[in-house]
Amino acid sequence: MKLTTCIIDDDMVSQFATRYCIQQSPGDFEIITCSSGEEGLKACLSFVEEHDKLPDIIFLDLVMDGMNGWDFLENLQNLFKEHSLPSVYVLSAFTNSSDRTIAKGHGLIAGYVDKPLSRSYLQKILKEDEKKRTVS
Repeated sequence: MKLTTCIIDDDMVSQFATRYCIQQSPGDFEIITCSSGEEGLKACLSFVEEHDKLPDIIFLDLVMDGMNGWDFLENLQNLFKEHSLPSVYVLSAFTNSSDRTIAKGHGLIAGYVDKPLSRSYLQKILKEDEKKRTVS
């Protein structure tokens, strides 16, 4: 079964590194990349229109110009109340330690990752997601 991941990050180097890490992992992935929170919401809307579901996993940067990661999460929850929400992993440099604390307590955030995403952490995420899907 193809696993859809969405990377929302305005840092092109980080976006590339995350995409490459996913591509190097065993499995069948559809990877969507977005450079802003607004673009991420549009991609989610398009994905729902095409597949009647949201991407399985979202890797989200918190600090972006325009719509930041927190605003994206709020919009995601409000716009897609009728859908099963994806596992969201914050992918950040965490220059603000309060972001890390808030991320730990946020109900929609499944985990947080310091940039860059490592293969070992990605494997952990994929195992968790597989468990989640087999229980559902």
